Amino acid sequence: MWRYIDSGAGSAQWNMAVDEALLLSFEEKDLPILRLYRWEEPSLSFGRFSNPRETLDWEWVQEEELSCVRRMTGGGILVHGGDLSYTLVLSRHFVKERGVRESYRELCAFLIRLYHGFGLEVSFAYDLQVAPSHAAACLAGTEAYDIMIDGRKIGGNAQRYTHRALLQHGSIPLCIDRRYFETFFREPSGLNEAATLEEAGVGMRELQENLLESFGASFDTSFQSDGLSDEEFALAQKLYREKYAKESWSVDAKS
Repeated sequence: MWRYIDSGAGSAQWNMAVDEALLLSFEEKDLPILRLYRWEEPSLSFGRFSNPRETLDWEWVQEEELSCVRRMTGGGILVHGGDLSYTLVLSRHFVKERGVRESYRELCAFLIRLYHGFGLEVSFAYDLQVAPSHAAACLAGTEAYDIMIDGRKIGGNAQRYTHRALLQHGSIPLCIDRRYFETFFREPSGLNEAATLEEAGVGMRELQENLLESFGASFDTSFQSDGLSDEEFALAQKLYREKYAKESWSVDAKS
């Protein structure tokens, strides 16, 4: 049994505050969590060690009032707005028993099943022997367990740990407004080469329904629908006010 939270659409800052609140609140005895959420406006999320002032045309970002947030996970800069995002929170024993790379492989298995269900030929970069590469923009770099469609990367996934819990979150792109987002990057963003589900004619509702089916089949599990607890909501509000809504964190990585 997994606890299922459908958060709907939220701001970039609120979305990341909720993710961290779920991770920090998780106890060993708790049900593992699957959370789905969307982005209420076009946004950028930065990896924990991203330097957006150097990577992006920061004056243009400010002029356009583009919504930005820094994730607590690593990786590069991701574009949001035409995507469905997910978060998994579960006991850290999962990664202790398997190691980081194998945990990615197992936890991303539902995405492979999901994309296969839409008739797409997908593989992990590792299985295709794609050499790892690093870039400031997430879609321009490749890690072992990134998912590839016809040689093109689709979405991105990242992890964070506490002594009790593992969080993995990721983005599943339905579409990308390439012309809009491309203007913000000073270096190649990978947007033109990135794959989306637009070519498969998939809509948001269909994506969410199929994701739940694929997840349930991959992990042989059922769901207990839920919302945030009072404690989780209060912590998310605190994190939003004191961390994610502040430029010192989301732009300059100063907590």
